[in-house]
Amino acid sequence: MGFQLYKSGQGRYLRGGTGVAAALVDLVFCYYLWTLLSRYLAENAYKPYLEYGIPAAVFAVLGVAVFFYVNKPNVVDFLVATESEMKKVSWSSRAELVGSTAVVIATIIVLAVIIFVCDYVFGGGLGEGWTVPFTDIRIPGLGLW
Repeated sequence: MGFQLYKSGQGRYLRGGTGVAAALVDLVFCYYLWTLLSRYLAENAYKPYLEYGIPAAVFAVLGVAVFFYVNKPNVVDFLVATESEMKKVSWSSRAELVGSTAVVIATIIVLAVIIFVCDYVFGGGLGEGWTVPFTDIRIPGLGLW
């Protein structure tokens, strides 16, 4: 198969984004592996080589695996089709986006005020409110109390 891209001129942004996201996941995994190795490897002359070499090798192997996976024809065709569909989407204008965001924030604030008022009225203010003592409940057979 080699290192030649399948449909190299198509789906560049989505393929690049997929590669960057996979590299970030790979990097986080290798960092976790490094923390485990640095904590649990015994102190000897080979510890630095193992501590940094193993995560670097895993990063390289996973990077090559991601390259070949993202370069598979069915994956490339899916990413190319996805990118072409995203170009067809009619995105909201900035004014519509600001207006919708204002409506959502106002709705959240109104609901928060309504919930606070209900809690204050039915819960007895900001104190303890109405409590139900569960000290006398016994469940037979469980032996919890």
